[in-house]
Amino acid sequence: MTERSAPPDALPAEFAEAFAAEQDALDPLGSQVLYYSSVGSTNDVALRLALAGQPEGLVVIAEAQTAGRGRRGRSWFSPPASGLYVSLLLDPGRAGDPARATTLLTIAAGVALAEAIETRTGLAADIKWPNDLHVARRKLAGILAEGVTSSSARTVSSVILGYGINVGRMSYPPELTNRATSLEIELGRSIDRAALCAETLAAMARRYADLIGGRFDAILDAWRQRAPSSRGASVKWQTSTGSCRSGTTAGIDDRGALLVQSGDAIERIVSGEVQWV
Repeated sequence: MTERSAPPDALPAEFAEAFAAEQDALDPLGSQVLYYSSVGSTNDVALRLALAGQPEGLVVIAEAQTAGRGRRGRSWFSPPASGLYVSLLLDPGRAGDPARATTLLTIAAGVALAEAIETRTGLAADIKWPNDLHVARRKLAGILAEGVTSSSARTVSSVILGYGINVGRMSYPPELTNRATSLEIELGRSIDRAALCAETLAAMARRYADLIGGRFDAILDAWRQRAPSSRGASVKWQTSTGSCRSGTTAGIDDRGALLVQSGDAIERIVSGEVQWV
Protein backbone atom coordinates (compact mmCIF):
# COMPACT_ATOMS: atom_id res chain seq x y z
CA MET A 1 0.00 0.00 0.00
CA THR A 2 1.36 3.41 -0.91
CA GLU A 3 1.29 6.52 1.27
CA ARG A 4 -1.85 8.62 0.83
CA SER A 5 -1.36 11.94 -0.88
CA ALA A 6 -0.61 14.73 1.58
CA PRO A 7 0.98 18.12 0.98
CA PRO A 8 4.60 18.39 2.10
CA ASP A 9 5.73 20.90 4.67
CA ALA A 10 8.17 23.71 3.97
CA LEU A 11 11.78 22.57 3.96
CA PRO A 12 13.38 23.93 7.15
CA ALA A 13 15.92 26.69 6.56
CA GLU A 14 18.80 24.68 8.00
CA PHE A 15 18.16 21.85 5.53
CA ALA A 16 17.81 24.26 2.59
CA GLU A 17 21.11 25.92 3.51
CA ALA A 18 22.92 22.60 3.94
CA PHE A 19 21.66 21.35 0.59
CA ALA A 20 22.64 24.59 -1.13
CA ALA A 21 26.17 24.23 0.23
CA GLU A 22 26.43 20.74 -1.30
CA GLN A 23 24.48 21.50 -4.47
CA ASP A 24 27.32 20.72 -6.90
CA ALA A 25 27.87 17.30 -5.27
CA LEU A 26 24.25 16.14 -5.21
CA ASP A 27 23.47 15.54 -8.90
CA PRO A 28 21.33 13.62 -9.85
CA LEU A 29 19.79 13.67 -6.37
CA GLY A 30 17.64 16.56 -5.22
CA SER A 31 15.82 17.26 -8.48
CA GLN A 32 12.87 17.55 -6.09
CA VAL A 33 13.04 17.53 -2.30
CA LEU A 34 9.91 16.89 -0.25
CA TYR A 35 9.92 17.36 3.51
CA TYR A 36 7.23 16.12 5.90
CA SER A 37 6.90 16.70 9.61
CA SER A 38 5.39 13.21 9.83
CA VAL A 39 4.45 10.45 7.39
CA GLY A 40 3.74 6.77 7.59
CA SER A 41 6.80 5.85 5.52
CA THR A 42 9.07 7.94 3.29
CA ASN A 43 9.44 4.91 1.02
CA ASP A 44 5.68 4.86 0.49
CA VAL A 45 5.62 8.55 -0.40
CA ALA A 46 8.40 8.03 -2.94
CA LEU A 47 6.69 4.92 -4.33
CA ARG A 48 3.41 6.75 -4.89
CA LEU A 49 5.18 9.50 -6.77
CA ALA A 50 7.29 7.04 -8.77
CA LEU A 51 4.15 5.24 -9.92
CA ALA A 52 2.75 8.63 -10.96
CA GLY A 53 5.77 9.22 -13.23
CA GLN A 54 8.16 11.13 -10.97
CA PRO A 55 11.68 11.03 -12.49
CA GLU A 56 14.89 9.91 -10.84
CA GLY A 57 16.41 12.17 -8.21
CA LEU A 58 13.43 12.66 -5.89
CA VAL A 59 14.36 12.96 -2.21
CA VAL A 60 11.74 12.46 0.51
CA ILE A 61 12.63 13.44 4.08
CA ALA A 62 10.50 13.06 7.20
CA GLU A 63 10.96 14.43 10.68
CA ALA A 64 9.14 11.35 11.97
CA GLN A 65 7.60 8.15 10.59
CA THR A 66 4.59 6.42 12.09
CA ALA A 67 5.05 3.24 10.05
CA GLY A 68 8.74 3.18 9.16
CA ARG A 69 9.99 -0.23 8.12
CA GLY A 70 13.16 -2.18 7.59
CA ARG A 71 14.05 -5.46 5.94
CA ARG A 72 11.71 -8.45 6.06
CA GLY A 73 8.75 -6.36 7.24
CA ARG A 74 10.30 -5.20 10.50
CA SER A 75 9.35 -1.80 11.87
CA TRP A 76 11.89 1.03 12.07
CA PHE A 77 11.67 3.15 15.23
CA SER A 78 11.33 6.71 13.89
CA PRO A 79 10.58 9.25 16.66
CA PRO A 80 10.46 13.00 15.89
CA ALA A 81 13.66 15.03 15.62
CA SER A 82 15.81 12.04 16.59
CA GLY A 83 17.01 10.59 13.30
CA LEU A 84 17.31 10.95 9.57
CA TYR A 85 14.53 9.24 7.61
CA VAL A 86 15.15 9.61 3.90
CA SER A 87 14.06 7.91 0.66
CA LEU A 88 15.52 8.35 -2.83
CA LEU A 89 14.09 7.49 -6.24
CA LEU A 90 16.82 5.97 -8.41
CA ASP A 91 17.08 4.33 -11.81
CA PRO A 92 20.03 1.86 -11.74
CA GLY A 93 18.55 0.32 -14.89
CA ARG A 94 20.27 3.02 -16.93
CA ALA A 95 23.71 1.69 -15.98
CA GLY A 96 25.85 -0.12 -18.52
CA ASP A 97 25.27 -3.34 -16.56
CA PRO A 98 21.80 -2.70 -15.11
CA ALA A 99 21.38 -6.09 -13.43
CA ARG A 100 24.63 -5.82 -11.50
CA ALA A 101 24.10 -2.16 -10.67
CA THR A 102 20.69 -2.94 -9.22
CA THR A 103 22.04 -5.90 -7.24
CA LEU A 104 24.84 -3.81 -5.73
CA LEU A 105 22.69 -0.77 -4.94
CA THR A 106 22.37 -1.47 -1.20
CA ILE A 107 26.07 -2.39 -1.01
CA ALA A 108 26.91 1.01 -2.51
CA ALA A 109 24.45 2.73 -0.17
CA GLY A 110 26.02 1.13 2.90
CA VAL A 111 29.44 2.40 1.84
CA ALA A 112 28.04 5.87 1.18
CA LEU A 113 26.36 6.15 4.58
CA ALA A 114 29.46 4.93 6.41
CA GLU A 115 31.61 7.43 4.49
CA ALA A 116 29.21 10.30 5.15
CA ILE A 117 28.96 9.58 8.86
CA GLU A 118 32.73 9.38 9.22
CA THR A 119 33.27 12.57 7.19
CA ARG A 120 30.72 14.57 9.14
CA THR A 121 31.22 13.17 12.68
CA GLY A 122 34.51 11.27 12.74
CA LEU A 123 32.77 8.07 13.84
CA ALA A 124 33.77 4.94 11.92
CA ALA A 125 30.80 2.57 11.69
CA ASP A 126 31.07 -1.03 10.56
CA ILE A 127 28.90 -2.37 7.75
CA LYS A 128 27.09 -5.61 8.51
CA TRP A 129 25.88 -7.64 5.53
CA PRO A 130 23.81 -6.84 3.69
CA ASN A 131 22.96 -3.26 4.57
CA ASP A 132 23.18 -2.25 8.24
CA LEU A 133 25.64 0.02 10.01
CA HIS A 134 26.76 -0.98 13.50
CA VAL A 135 28.92 0.38 16.29
CA ALA A 136 30.11 -2.21 18.82
CA ARG A 137 27.42 -4.67 17.66
CA ARG A 138 24.61 -2.13 18.11
CA LYS A 139 22.64 -0.90 15.11
CA LEU A 140 23.17 2.68 14.02
CA ALA A 141 21.57 2.79 10.57
CA GLY A 142 19.64 0.65 8.12
CA ILE A 143 18.84 0.62 4.42
CA LEU A 144 15.81 -0.69 2.55
CA ALA A 145 15.60 -0.93 -1.25
CA GLU A 146 12.23 -1.62 -2.91
CA GLY A 147 11.61 -2.01 -6.61
CA VAL A 148 8.99 0.06 -8.38
CA THR A 149 6.99 -2.41 -10.44
CA SER A 150 5.00 -1.22 -13.42
CA SER A 151 1.46 -2.60 -13.26
CA SER A 152 1.32 -2.84 -17.03
CA ALA A 153 4.70 -4.40 -17.78
CA ARG A 154 5.13 -6.07 -14.38
CA THR A 155 8.81 -5.20 -14.44
CA VAL A 156 10.97 -3.22 -12.03
CA SER A 157 11.42 0.18 -13.65
CA SER A 158 13.20 2.01 -10.79
CA VAL A 159 14.14 1.58 -7.14
CA ILE A 160 13.18 3.36 -3.93
CA LEU A 161 16.18 3.45 -1.62
CA GLY A 162 15.27 4.33 1.95
CA TYR A 163 17.63 4.82 4.86
CA GLY A 164 17.35 5.64 8.52
CA ILE A 165 20.13 6.87 10.79
CA ASN A 166 19.75 7.10 14.56
CA VAL A 167 21.07 10.54 15.46
CA GLY A 168 19.71 11.80 18.80
CA ARG A 169 19.61 10.46 22.35
CA MET A 170 16.26 8.75 21.98
CA SER A 171 14.52 6.46 24.44
CA TYR A 172 14.35 3.10 22.71
CA PRO A 173 11.63 0.51 23.27
CA PRO A 174 12.76 -2.27 25.66
CA GLU A 175 13.39 -4.71 22.82
CA LEU A 176 15.85 -2.27 21.21
CA THR A 177 17.65 -0.91 24.28
CA ASN A 178 20.65 -3.23 23.99
CA ARG A 179 20.55 -3.56 20.20
CA ALA A 180 20.47 0.02 18.94
CA THR A 181 22.61 3.11 19.34
CA SER A 182 22.81 6.63 17.93
CA LEU A 183 25.45 9.12 16.87
CA GLU A 184 24.90 11.35 19.88
CA ILE A 185 25.06 8.38 22.26
CA GLU A 186 28.34 7.24 20.75
CA LEU A 187 29.95 10.66 20.47
CA GLY A 188 28.53 12.37 23.54
CA ARG A 189 27.71 15.56 21.67
CA SER A 190 25.00 17.02 19.49
CA ILE A 191 24.95 16.42 15.74
CA ASP A 192 23.77 18.82 13.03
CA ARG A 193 21.13 16.66 11.34
CA ALA A 194 20.75 18.97 8.34
CA ALA A 195 24.47 18.98 7.58
CA LEU A 196 24.60 15.20 8.04
CA CYS A 197 21.63 14.75 5.71
CA ALA A 198 23.34 16.81 3.00
CA GLU A 199 26.54 14.81 3.49
CA THR A 200 24.70 11.50 3.13
CA LEU A 201 23.10 12.67 -0.10
CA ALA A 202 26.44 13.83 -1.50
CA ALA A 203 28.05 10.50 -0.60
CA MET A 204 25.10 8.62 -2.11
CA ALA A 205 25.47 10.62 -5.32
CA ARG A 206 29.19 9.74 -5.55
CA ARG A 207 28.68 6.03 -5.01
CA TYR A 208 25.63 5.99 -7.29
CA ALA A 209 27.81 7.52 -10.00
CA ASP A 210 30.23 4.61 -9.46
CA LEU A 211 27.34 2.18 -10.01
CA ILE A 212 26.11 3.88 -13.16
CA GLY A 213 29.67 4.12 -14.47
CA GLY A 214 30.38 0.43 -13.86
CA ARG A 215 33.04 1.05 -11.19
CA PHE A 216 31.85 -1.95 -9.20
CA ASP A 217 35.27 -2.97 -7.86
CA ALA A 218 35.67 0.42 -6.17
CA ILE A 219 32.39 -0.10 -4.35
CA LEU A 220 33.12 -3.70 -3.38
CA ASP A 221 36.64 -2.87 -2.14
CA ALA A 222 35.33 0.00 -0.01
CA TRP A 223 32.58 -2.23 1.41
CA ARG A 224 35.04 -4.98 2.34
CA GLN A 225 37.29 -2.52 4.15
CA ARG A 226 34.36 -1.41 6.33
CA ALA A 227 32.82 -4.83 6.97
CA PRO A 228 35.04 -6.81 9.37
CA SER A 229 32.26 -9.29 10.18
CA SER A 230 32.12 -10.41 6.54
CA ARG A 231 35.15 -12.59 7.22
CA GLY A 232 35.70 -14.97 10.11
CA ALA A 233 32.36 -14.48 11.87
CA SER A 234 30.14 -17.37 12.94
CA VAL A 235 26.68 -17.30 11.37
CA LYS A 236 23.53 -19.36 11.11
CA TRP A 237 20.94 -19.18 8.37
CA GLN A 238 17.91 -20.99 7.05
CA THR A 239 17.96 -22.44 3.56
CA SER A 240 15.13 -22.21 1.04
CA THR A 241 14.08 -25.72 2.06
CA GLY A 242 13.79 -24.70 5.72
CA SER A 243 16.87 -26.45 7.07
CA CYS A 244 19.21 -24.60 9.41
CA ARG A 245 22.87 -24.26 8.43
CA SER A 246 25.91 -22.72 10.11
CA GLY A 247 29.37 -21.67 9.07
CA THR A 248 32.01 -18.96 9.01
CA THR A 249 31.80 -15.87 6.80
CA ALA A 250 34.30 -15.78 3.94
CA GLY A 251 33.61 -12.38 2.35
CA ILE A 252 31.27 -11.34 -0.46
CA ASP A 253 31.41 -12.12 -4.16
CA ASP A 254 31.32 -9.66 -7.05
CA ARG A 255 27.51 -9.54 -6.92
CA GLY A 256 27.36 -8.77 -3.19
CA ALA A 257 26.30 -12.25 -2.05
CA LEU A 258 27.61 -13.34 1.36
CA LEU A 259 30.03 -16.26 1.18
CA VAL A 260 30.05 -18.72 4.08
CA GLN A 261 32.41 -21.64 4.68
CA SER A 262 30.23 -24.53 5.82
CA GLY A 263 32.13 -27.77 6.17
CA ASP A 264 34.09 -28.33 2.96
CA ALA A 265 31.83 -26.13 0.85
CA ILE A 266 31.44 -22.39 0.26
CA GLU A 267 27.77 -21.42 0.45
CA ARG A 268 26.50 -18.31 -1.37
CA ILE A 269 23.74 -16.44 0.49
CA VAL A 270 21.84 -13.92 -1.60
CA SER A 271 18.95 -13.06 0.72
CA GLY A 272 17.14 -14.29 3.79
CA GLU A 273 17.76 -14.09 7.51
CA VAL A 274 21.33 -14.51 8.75
CA GLN A 275 22.01 -14.76 12.48
CA TRP A 276 25.41 -13.62 13.72
CA VAL A 277 26.54 -15.71 16.68
